[in-house]
Amino acid sequence: MSPYWPVVRDRVFGRVLPGLALSAIGDGMSAVAIGWLAVQYAPHHQRGLWVGLAIAAYTLPGALGAIVLAPLLRGRGGAHLVALDALLRAVFLGAVPLLAAFDALTIGRYAALLAGSALLSAWGSAGRYTLVAQVLPADLHLPANALLTLITEASTVAGPILAGLLIGALGAPAVLAVDAATFAALAVCFAAVRARAPLPSPEHRSAGLATICRDRELLGLTVLSFWFFLLFGPLPVAMPLFASSAQEIGMLYTCFGIGAVIGAIATGHLPRLPLWPATIGSVIAFGLLLMPLGMGLPRWADLLTLALAGLAWSPYPATSVSLFQRAVPAERLPPVLAARGVVLVISTPLGTLLGAPLVQAAGPAATLVACGAATAALGLVAVLVRLRARAGLGAYATSSSTLR
Repeated sequence: MSPYWPVVRDRVFGRVLPGLALSAIGDGMSAVAIGWLAVQYAPHHQRGLWVGLAIAAYTLPGALGAIVLAPLLRGRGGAHLVALDALLRAVFLGAVPLLAAFDALTIGRYAALLAGSALLSAWGSAGRYTLVAQVLPADLHLPANALLTLITEASTVAGPILAGLLIGALGAPAVLAVDAATFAALAVCFAAVRARAPLPSPEHRSAGLATICRDRELLGLTVLSFWFFLLFGPLPVAMPLFASSAQEIGMLYTCFGIGAVIGAIATGHLPRLPLWPATIGSVIAFGLLLMPLGMGLPRWADLLTLALAGLAWSPYPATSVSLFQRAVPAERLPPVLAARGVVLVISTPLGTLLGAPLVQAAGPAATLVACGAATAALGLVAVLVRLRARAGLGAYATSSSTLR
């Protein structure tokens, strides 16, 4: 029996899966449109900079929302958090095609609307994985997390192709109109959900970052994720300049998505997968596979390499979140995952902002090689840290046994 079947059949979680899938397709389309629309509206000599700013604006404000709005959102259930995030995104993204239709859209207004749409992104992400822990038993957390990754990555297969066709027919603003509509549907879908698990009591509404800092493993995982996503940040800036058309961007993202879908399916079928080795191995493999993209290979080789990179990437979201779900009780997860979201929301756009001048100066090919090499080195450092920590624990256990 498929490990995904009990997840899909769950009375609560199964009800929201169609909304998640529909919204993911919209996101897969906007992954192409956001950068491409920035290229169209930005001054020609500042395209790389504005692409980086637009992509960062679509994620970075989530860190501000996670901190400033914590007193209002920390005690809410996972489904409520997703609904609020989806509603906000629908409103702000829907304003982009509306302004474009009246010739009132500028690159500055575009970046501001993207920033407004991202204000609750960390809480929305935390809400998804909190709902997994609230309504599903622990042995289904990994396949459920893998299913969420599968939905996200499957959207990168169909979404970019649809985006390329829609951009060619109606323009990039139409893609964001579709994405806004899918977020509206997602908000309706989650607004009707009532999670079975109790909400956190006041004494459990502690700061999520403090909880992470008190746990050495969670702190190490958060640091690893920060640097992993930071080094991933320059890629969305490099891709629009690495490709020669919106359709080619779509093909590159689609190949990555195909590999990621295969990897996500495989991850869900491995219930005994060792979480830490799989997490670190994903980082190393992704970095090594990223490097050949900037070495002037034929385009078919680039597409194959991106598919393999997607295969290597896909276990990381599921295994890293499973480590959090294993360490933190469900009623305390929202602020902890939101704090983790702050770190990721900061790291990716920070990498994008740092990558923009790097792409401008060194070019997209050299940027891909540098990011791949640095990512693989990060994974090797994580291996050494884990081995050293385990050796230290072993020595401590031996000395304690001797004293007894």
